[in-house]
Amino acid sequence: MTLDTKGRNEGITYPVVKCLVGKMEHSVNTTPLLGDDHDSDDEQFQHEFNTDDNKPLFKPLEPRDKFNTAYLIFCLLGIVSLLPWNFYVTADDYWMYKFRNVSKNESMVGSSTSGRTPLQAEFTSYLSLASSVPNLVFLVLTTAISHRVSLNVRVVGSLFVMLLLMLVTLVFIQVDTDKWQQTFFGVTLISIILLNVCSAIFSGSLFGAVGKFSPKYITAVIGGQALGGVFAALAQIASLSIGASSTHSALVYFIIGNLTIAISIFLYIMLEKSLFFKYYIADHAVINELLTNSLPMNYSYRTILKKMWCYGLSIFVTFAVSLAVYPGVTVLIDSEGKGHGNRWNDVYFVPTIAYLLFSTGDYLGRILAGKVLKPRNITVLVILSCARFIFIPLLMLCNAQPRHLAVVFDRDYQYILILFLFAVSNGYLANIATIMVPKAVDQHEKEIASSIMTIFMGFGLTLGSTVSLFMVRLL
Repeated sequence: MTLDTKGRNEGITYPVVKCLVGKMEHSVNTTPLLGDDHDSDDEQFQHEFNTDDNKPLFKPLEPRDKFNTAYLIFCLLGIVSLLPWNFYVTADDYWMYKFRNVSKNESMVGSSTSGRTPLQAEFTSYLSLASSVPNLVFLVLTTAISHRVSLNVRVVGSLFVMLLLMLVTLVFIQVDTDKWQQTFFGVTLISIILLNVCSAIFSGSLFGAVGKFSPKYITAVIGGQALGGVFAALAQIASLSIGASSTHSALVYFIIGNLTIAISIFLYIMLEKSLFFKYYIADHAVINELLTNSLPMNYSYRTILKKMWCYGLSIFVTFAVSLAVYPGVTVLIDSEGKGHGNRWNDVYFVPTIAYLLFSTGDYLGRILAGKVLKPRNITVLVILSCARFIFIPLLMLCNAQPRHLAVVFDRDYQYILILFLFAVSNGYLANIATIMVPKAVDQHEKEIASSIMTIFMGFGLTLGSTVSLFMVRLL
């Protein structure tokens, strides 16, 4: 049988309720109240029953995550949540080919001696803006409708549409767009907007759901997002190493992306059918209402916001600073040895350093945050997030091309060190804020609080992407 209260508890089946009261028989004191010990005092009575107005009478029997299956699936879903962004932004070689100066018959930007065209130089910044704005809008909408549309519809539906849009990208790889680059530029941005609408619905739903799990699973999703950048960079490097043309390399690259989304759909369907997932995703407040006839819990967005807005501010500042220069500026930073015929400097430097190194550092920062969980003081956390502003001028003074400003850090190792510290701090501070939020609110508020955090993140991404356009032009 299925328990359903106001549409909030689809999927809460009898085994889940059974888990919640599984130890009831062994927890209840069966000593007769009117037996020989009827004169026992109130303190002994309280001790026997161990009652507390703020805690449930019976401790639930929690199902186990066998072989860490749920953890691994959450990690994959974290990868997929940012897959459109990571795959589009990392395919730098492909976009440079599509928007090259066709009048000079240049096959890729690496062979050009005249610098990037305006479309080549500004595409990444426009991509960031086209990603962040719809992402923000639909993160807000997803939070608003989270209790009106079922979790499975939001997750599976958004993944299917995401897959279809990525298939459209595969088709355009084989289409000659040289004579209509401006139109292709617009069509690409529209595709990116739609992809990020799906990504926002999926991400908001995923974070809302995982907020009900232990911090281990929150770290799995957060870590998966960082691993998504690593995965995309490795896929790009692998496709370039084939030695084929830019279009054939892009074909291999985006096929990998499509297969990843398809696999994630299958694995999520398996996960949502598991007892472990149903136990945690269940609205425990409503189950308690069904078992005890108590009043249902009310959700107040204002109350939740008051409890967690400082953590939201921290993640907003963290991502605003990051997106102000990454990847809009960092993708333009060339190796000191570029133009001398070395494939490392001309072909592999940008995907390896600008994407793979950043994503690796971001992932390490998130994993470290999950183990250390410091600082716990929210004021210190906000101050550290604001201190990352120093990375904006540092990266602007690296060897980004084309430029009007003087280059201060012209050595590759200087840029690599700055970028790595920039990446680690991004992942560390973002994960600390995300993990601490569910601890700052009540159990029944965790899903909404985690979803609100994605909105703060969306605001940060939008502001950073907007600033990125000006940073590129300031160069």
